[in-house]
Amino acid sequence: MQEFDHIEALWAKHTVDVKISADDMLKQAKKEVNGIRTKSLLNIGGMILSFFAMAMLWLFYDVQTWTTHAGISIIIIAIAVYTIILYNNYRIISKSDFTVNPNEFISSLKLYQLNRFALYNRLYWFYAIALSLGMVFYFVEILAQLDLWMRVVAIVVSFGWMIFCSTLVRKAVIRKDKERIALLIEKFERISGQFQE
Repeated sequence: MQEFDHIEALWAKHTVDVKISADDMLKQAKKEVNGIRTKSLLNIGGMILSFFAMAMLWLFYDVQTWTTHAGISIIIIAIAVYTIILYNNYRIISKSDFTVNPNEFISSLKLYQLNRFALYNRLYWFYAIALSLGMVFYFVEILAQLDLWMRVVAIVVSFGWMIFCSTLVRKAVIRKDKERIALLIEKFERISGQFQE
């Protein structure tokens, strides 16, 4: 038992200084920021594709009722508004460079973090409610043409998917984004502190 205590005491005394140069840390942090920028662009691209897919549906599907027109209109407007919000968030993170003005860049990262929080909380629910309302209007005409069992499956799958995305997926994305951006802010603040020393 004494040997274990001795080994434990030695282990406690042993510290490893891991020194990462400010340049290496800056390269790593810039790589992570570029990853966030790329992910934001991919999200914007996906939303633009969704916008055009809904517009094509509207153009090439023979719409008979006003409810279908209303449903597609609501969905297209919701997608357009959310895409504009995503683009504005992307501009926040892409417009400044850490090497030019570190304090401005850190401030823009903090603003981006706040905007992402608002996007995933308040604005997400506007988007989800608008999509749900649009789907309800859209389904009035579509579901009338289907058998009862196909109606039930379409409704359960559509709203089940939205509930799944609104709960589990949304929470996981919020947590991951929050940790990632907070870590980036911390890294850039440490780098800024090292450059000022």
